[in-house]
Amino acid sequence: MPRPLARLLPALALMLGLIFGLAAPHDATAQMLPAPSEAGPEGEDGAPEAEAGPLTGLLEVLRDETAREALIAELERVTTETGAVGGLEAVAEEVQQIEQRPSIGAQVAQITQGIAEGLAEQADRIVRSFSGDGNLLGGLASLDLPVLWETFQSLILVIVITVAVWLGLRALMQPIYRRMGQRAEQANFLRTIFLFIGSTALDVVVVIAAWALGYAITLLALGEYAEVGFRQALYLNAFLLVELVKVAIRAIVSPATGGLRLVNLSNSAAVRLNRHVNVVVSVLGYGQLLVVPLVNRNISFAAGLGVSALLSVFVLVYLVALVIRHRANVANWIARRLMAERVEEESDEPDAEATTPAGDPALQAAATGGPTDERPARKQLGGMLGTLTRTWHWFALTYLGFMFVVVISRSGEVVADYLIGSGKVLAAALIGSLIIGAIGRGLRHGVVLPDEMRRKLPLLEPRLNAIVPKLLIALRLLVSAAVILFTLDVIGLLDLGAWFASPIGLEVSGRVVSVVLILLVAAMIWLAVNSWIDFRLNPEVGRAPTSRETTLLTLLRNAFAIAMLIFTLMFALAEIGLDIGPLLASAGVLGLAIGFGAQKLVQDIITGVFIQFENAMNVGDVVTVGGTTGVVEKLTVRSVSLRDVQGTFHIIPFSSVDMVSNFMRDFSYFVCDMGIAYREDVEEAKQAMFDAFEELKTDPDQRVNIIGEMEWFGVNSFGDSAVVVRSRIKTVPGTQWGLGRAYNGILKRIFDERGIEIPFPHQTIYFGEAKDGRTQALRLKRVDDGAFGPEAEDGGEAGERPAEG
Repeated sequence: MPRPLARLLPALALMLGLIFGLAAPHDATAQMLPAPSEAGPEGEDGAPEAEAGPLTGLLEVLRDETAREALIAELERVTTETGAVGGLEAVAEEVQQIEQRPSIGAQVAQITQGIAEGLAEQADRIVRSFSGDGNLLGGLASLDLPVLWETFQSLILVIVITVAVWLGLRALMQPIYRRMGQRAEQANFLRTIFLFIGSTALDVVVVIAAWALGYAITLLALGEYAEVGFRQALYLNAFLLVELVKVAIRAIVSPATGGLRLVNLSNSAAVRLNRHVNVVVSVLGYGQLLVVPLVNRNISFAAGLGVSALLSVFVLVYLVALVIRHRANVANWIARRLMAERVEEESDEPDAEATTPAGDPALQAAATGGPTDERPARKQLGGMLGTLTRTWHWFALTYLGFMFVVVISRSGEVVADYLIGSGKVLAAALIGSLIIGAIGRGLRHGVVLPDEMRRKLPLLEPRLNAIVPKLLIALRLLVSAAVILFTLDVIGLLDLGAWFASPIGLEVSGRVVSVVLILLVAAMIWLAVNSWIDFRLNPEVGRAPTSRETTLLTLLRNAFAIAMLIFTLMFALAEIGLDIGPLLASAGVLGLAIGFGAQKLVQDIITGVFIQFENAMNVGDVVTVGGTTGVVEKLTVRSVSLRDVQGTFHIIPFSSVDMVSNFMRDFSYFVCDMGIAYREDVEEAKQAMFDAFEELKTDPDQRVNIIGEMEWFGVNSFGDSAVVVRSRIKTVPGTQWGLGRAYNGILKRIFDERGIEIPFPHQTIYFGEAKDGRTQALRLKRVDDGAFGPEAEDGGEAGERPAEG
C-alpha cells in the first residue's frame, strides 16, 4: 500500500465513524426526548413532596383574609364561566406540567441518549446493508451476464453510429473552437460573452445532431417502421442527457482553448479535469439511465439495486483516489490564486497575464505540482486561509465518506436527492466564484468610458470609479452570503423558502429591496444631474457657458446634492419602518436652535442668497470684497473664494461683506493719468497720446478689446514736478489691465521719440545763509570733459585727471 494512503486511512476511518451519525435519519432526532407523560428522573419517591407543595400554598392562602377573599372571587368567576370541574382540571394540568418539566441535566442526558441510539441504529443499518436480506450488493449474485450481453447486442449499432457521428462532428468543430478562443483572448467583455455563447451552442448542436441521427437510424433501419424499441430509447435518452451535461462541463473548463475558459486553469490542468469529470459523469449517467433500467427489466430489481450500488461505490473510490493523489497540486493552485488576488488588490495594477489562463506560470506549476520558488505555495500562505488550503482534502474526503454512507444505507430516491443537492451546492459555488472573480476584475480595471463620452463628460468616469467599486464590493459580499445561505438551505439547516414565505420574511426582504432600489435610483439621478451640469459647463461642447450660468449651475450642483441626500435618507428611513414625522419635527426644532446659536451662519446664507438674486458677482469675475481684490473661483450660499494677483486664495464669508465692487459688468475703462514736465506743451502731449491710441488700435490682439474712442479729459492736476493730463479708453470688461499696459508701452516710446519729458522727482541742494545774506561759497573747477566738480578741502583738485597726449 502506498505510504500516503497508509497514513490517511486511520484518519479516514475515524472520520467515517463520525459520518455515520451525520447520515442518521431525521426521525431519530425526533425520538431523543421522552413524551411529556413519562415520569421525571426523580421517580415515584418524589411524588408526595410534589403533592405537598400546592397544599402548603393553599393553606397559606386560606389563613390570609385578603388572599382568601380573592381566591373565593376567582373561584366564583371560573365556576360561572367554565364550570368548577373544568377550571380545577386546567389548574391541575398546568401544575402537573410544571412539576414534570425535566431539569437541564436530564435534558442533556436525554439528548445524549438520543444521539447514541441514532448512531447505533445507523450502524446497524449499514451492517445490514452488507449482510443478510438487506445486503445491497447481494443482488449481484443474481446478475446473469449472458442475458445482459444479449441485451446490449441490440444497442451496439446505435451506439457505434451515434458515437462516430459525435466524434466526427467534434473533430470538424475543433478548429472553429480554437479560432473562437483566439478571438476571445483579444476581444472585449461583451464580444467574449457572444463568443462563449456561440461555442457552447455549437457544442449543443453537435450533440443534438448525433442524437437525432441515432433516432433516425433506429426508426428507419433497426426496428419496425416509425417505432423505437425500449432499449434504443433508453440509450438515446441517456446519450442526450449525459452529453449535454458534458457540454456544460466543457463550457466551464474549455479544454480546447483558454480564451473561453471560465475557471483560471492551465491547458493541461483543464484537460485533466475535463477527463476525470467525464469519467464520473459517464459512469453515473449511462449506468443509472441505461444499465440499471435494463438490468431491472431483463434480470431482477435486486440485481439492478446491486449494480446501482456498485457503480456508486466505484465512483466514490475513484474520487477518493483522485483527491488523495492531487491534494498537493490543488492546494498549491488554490494558494497561488489567493496570493495572486492579494498582490493585484495591493498594487491595483492590471495584470496582462492574469487574463490568459494558458500563460500563467503559477497555474501551470500548480497543475503539474511543481513549485515556482523554494517553498510550495500552500506553505507560503499563512493564517486561516493557509490552514484551510492545506487541509481542503479532509473536507472532500468527509463529504465522500458521507455520500458512501448514504449510498450504502439509503434508498435510491434518497441517494438521488443527495446527489441533486450536491449538484446544486456545486453549481451555486461555481456560479458564485465566477461572479466574484468577474467583480474582482472589474474592481481592478475600473470603469473605462469611450473617448467621445470622456470628452463631453470629463468628470463622469471619475465619479463612476468612485461609486462602482463600492457597489461591486457590496455585490461581492451579497453573492458570498447568498451562496452560503443557499448551501445551508440545501443541506437542511435553513429553510429559506419558508422564511421568505412567512410574513416577517416578506416584510424584511421587501424593505431591503426597497431601500437598495432607493439608493440605486438616487445614485443614478445624482450621476445624471451632475453629468448634465458637466456637459453644460464644458466649453469644448456646444456653446460656452457664461459666468452667470457657471455660477448658477455650480450652486445648483451643491443644492441638488444636499436635497438628494435629505430626500434619500427620508425615503430610506420610511421604508425601513421609522416614522419620519417626529424626525422632521425634531429637525425643525434643531434647525431653529441652530439658527439662534449660529446667527453668523444664518447671516452668511441670507446675504449670499440676496447677492445671487441681485447677480452681484459670478465665477470668473474680478471683484473687490471685504477689501480684497481677486478673481472669483468659487461661490456658495455662505462664502466667496477669491484668488488675488499674487496667487493667494481667500475665503470671505458673506456676513463680512459690506460692499461688492465688480470690475466685469458690461464694460470697463482704462484711465490714463500721464505726467509731463511744466515746460512741456499740453497740446503736444495730447496729440502724442491720441497718436499712441491710433497705433494701439492697429494691434490685432488689443483692438478687439476696444469698444469706444479715447476720451480726453485735459489737465487733471498739478503735481510737485509734473502736470497730470487724463484720458480714458472704453474696453471689454476684464481687458482694461492688459490693454492699459500695452498703451503705456506705446505712449512711452512716442514721448521719447518726440522729446516730451516725463518728469521724475528732482533734488535741490541748499547750503543756507546768514542773517546778513552771506552763504558758503562752492568753488567749482572745470575738468577736461567740460563739467564742473567741487574742489577738495586739502587743496587738491577734485575729479582732476592726468593730461592726455
